[in-house]
Amino acid sequence: MNQSDKRFDDAMSAPSVQSPPLTGMILAGGMARRMGGQDKGLIPYQGRPLIAHVLERLEPQVQAILINANRSHDQYAQFGHPVIADAEDGFLGPLAGILAGLRAARTELLLCVPCDSPEIGPNLAAKLASPFAQTGTRITVASCAGRLQPVFAVLHSDLSDALNDFLRRGGRKIDEFYGAQGFEEVSFENSDEFRNINTHEELTL
Repeated sequence: MNQSDKRFDDAMSAPSVQSPPLTGMILAGGMARRMGGQDKGLIPYQGRPLIAHVLERLEPQVQAILINANRSHDQYAQFGHPVIADAEDGFLGPLAGILAGLRAARTELLLCVPCDSPEIGPNLAAKLASPFAQTGTRITVASCAGRLQPVFAVLHSDLSDALNDFLRRGGRKIDEFYGAQGFEEVSFENSDEFRNINTHEELTL
């Protein structure tokens, strides 16, 4: 067991913040240009596909999981969760995957995470979801060391129409959509939880 896995196991055994019902969605629909166009979620990391690491950490935190993918559907389906393509064709970025998730989720809240961050923290879902009951926000976004992590976010399902309109007007930037709707920033301390793997070199770190 490596040190990051031990920290995760220790944290999972500790009391955590209670979370409202959530559907988790793993965003694996990108083109992974810096990986030579490989399907990033299926690339081996420490002996398992990247998405397997994400699933292991996400499954205890949510009531259901969706996998957003635009290719390799059969391979992703082997992980035992529904696989959904982007709401719009053409690899339009994470917002197209998020829209598909908002439409498919059976809970009011959708937690989005990327397929290339294998060290997701054990309280990610609870911390991002807790402001919804307290402040009535519709989007929460993780931040760490003063930097937003926009693909680690929880969105309310009632945003699907607004997001659909945004995409149809040509909008693509995730921070632009969040800013237009208003969001609440949720601060985290451990930057390792948001480390993502973008190159083959990073697979060996």
